[in-house]
Amino acid sequence: MTEVDAGTAGKEPVEGGNAGMGTQYLEVRGLTVDFDGFKAVSDVDLTLFQGDLRFLIGPNGAGKTTVIDAITGLVPATGSVNKSGVELLGRKVHQIARRGVGRTFQTASVFEQLTVLQNLDIAAGAGRSVWTLLRRRRGMLPAIEQALHTIGLTHLADRPAGVLAHGQKQWLEIGMLLVQNADVLLLDEPVAGMSTEEREETGNLLRRIGAERTVVVVEHDMDFMRAFATSVTVLARGQVIAEGSVAEVQANPKVQEVYLGTAAAGAEGIA
Repeated sequence: MTEVDAGTAGKEPVEGGNAGMGTQYLEVRGLTVDFDGFKAVSDVDLTLFQGDLRFLIGPNGAGKTTVIDAITGLVPATGSVNKSGVELLGRKVHQIARRGVGRTFQTASVFEQLTVLQNLDIAAGAGRSVWTLLRRRRGMLPAIEQALHTIGLTHLADRPAGVLAHGQKQWLEIGMLLVQNADVLLLDEPVAGMSTEEREETGNLLRRIGAERTVVVVEHDMDFMRAFATSVTVLARGQVIAEGSVAEVQANPKVQEVYLGTAAAGAEGIA
């Protein structure tokens, strides 16, 4: 059993986070994103604790991706994003990443010509020369070995990333965040385009990594949300309209009204 497995053995993400697992948290207060007078996100509050697998849902245009763009510094915003006592808002993207906040995109960003191992090596190797990163190693860094095991790609370590299946590329991108020691992971529709089997494996992966980290999943797949979320935040028109367990948000009249009142209700209805 690897150190990663040893750390998560017997633990699963729970609503509100896992007590006694540390003091890591992400506190968002009054987050507002204004695009030339249009408020894409307005006064959003979120409190995210280590060990809580949080899903961020809502109709198209609700502001879900904009929220994680603002947290990671990709769009300017006002308000506060506090990570365990450190204010992140106003910092540059690379500075936020170095503070342990990582994100994925709907299309996996991997180096397709390089092997799985080389992708992880580059992600883990900030400050090392390109030659050092790409040369063949006699051994494997422990953090990379652990990440390979966690994402289930050990047997494909020497394969080019470009030949991986769609789901495997998403897992590799998550692995690249793990070797960077990211303890807050913001994942934008990680199961979009995946097969049923890949969605199941991705959900189990999120449970494994979510037990010791803060994981936020922006998602449209309501079946996937119901199966794996420990808590849910619902956005509509750039504002939080509900928060709680899956059962609580499904029973919330405001949430039912938002979903049943949109054209997307048939595809992503929450009830």
